[in-house]
Amino acid sequence: MALFRPKYRDLKTGEPKYSRVWWFKFSWRGELVRESTKHTNKRVATQIEAARKTALAKGEVGIVKRAAAPTLAAFAPRFEQAIETQCAEKPKTVGFYKAKLRQLLKHKPFADSKLNEIEEAMIDEYKNRRTKQESRRKKPFSPASVNRELATLRRLLRLAHEWKLMDRVPRIRMLRGERIREFVLSHQQEDLYLAATSGDLHEIAVLLLDTGLRIGEVLSLEWTAVRIDPAQGANYGFLTVRAKNSKNSRPRNVPLTERVSKMLVGKQTGSFSGLVFQRTNGQPLCQTWVNEQHRGVRDLLKLPTDFVPHSLRHTYGTRLGEAGADAFTIMRLMGHSTVTVSQRYVHPSPESMERAVSRLEAFNAVEAKKVVKESGKVKIESVAVF
Repeated sequence: MALFRPKYRDLKTGEPKYSRVWWFKFSWRGELVRESTKHTNKRVATQIEAARKTALAKGEVGIVKRAAAPTLAAFAPRFEQAIETQCAEKPKTVGFYKAKLRQLLKHKPFADSKLNEIEEAMIDEYKNRRTKQESRRKKPFSPASVNRELATLRRLLRLAHEWKLMDRVPRIRMLRGERIREFVLSHQQEDLYLAATSGDLHEIAVLLLDTGLRIGEVLSLEWTAVRIDPAQGANYGFLTVRAKNSKNSRPRNVPLTERVSKMLVGKQTGSFSGLVFQRTNGQPLCQTWVNEQHRGVRDLLKLPTDFVPHSLRHTYGTRLGEAGADAFTIMRLMGHSTVTVSQRYVHPSPESMERAVSRLEAFNAVEAKKVVKESGKVKIESVAVF
């Protein structure tokens, strides 16, 4: 070990003296490394010199000391900035993550802990605490609400792990019991619902049922995107839905049923510009107004509370699946991002499953007859040979 104590000259007496602090000096990759250990104990100084050489060796093979992990509160602004960049064209998504992050930061054990200190036990404690709290409506938070917060935490921790700020991401288990609205309107319920509605709500319901648009797409639909007369070689008119949330999404054309075409013709007042659905003052209709009007009709008919305006779009997708449309066709018609989403919208009814089995039986019967005929031919040819 190249330990030494530097020599210096006393300013008063001029006599040479040695420092009490040990230094080390060695050559590394052709360069001189000369540093103070800041210790007077030779044994400790020897350990410090060895640690310095080890650190240099680790750096040479790409092993770099990881920076200290920040607290969740300190990392939050970086996460928000990353979300704003990654979801720049989806402002609602950005707002969603920011709102859930604010809720996470209200939990002091999370906010004050370093990211690598947030473990499974701390997450479970948060879940227990949140499920016992009450919302502004004086009701316990639903599993869906808590799960959205947990999903935000998971994305934050994964991003920190990607940026090498922590070694591992804890396993985050979602709460069970999350209700998924999969209500599908039967044809009998549809007749009752449409008979009980009128005006804009009735027309919006017809459009949702027969085109599967999202409620936001309906309320932003303009007359310039509607073509009631079929194009050359087509059987139906169509409307064009232009994607607004993503530059990668392509506009989609959705064919119009006869019922929707008649409704749109009756709604035209000579003006073929502006919004299809609007207030008397020309302002667009609000989704909250649609929700309130729908809720009143639903309660009057005593239909399930899971029946929301989005259920009409869900009904459209389900009926497409029952009518034999494949998942890729449903994806194009409904504007899903992936075919996996389209598959979730198809819920085969007992009747459709029986029809599928009937088609399978018919197919098997035809193939069986072919086999019998081929077998008979083989026997006849065999006899002729002998």
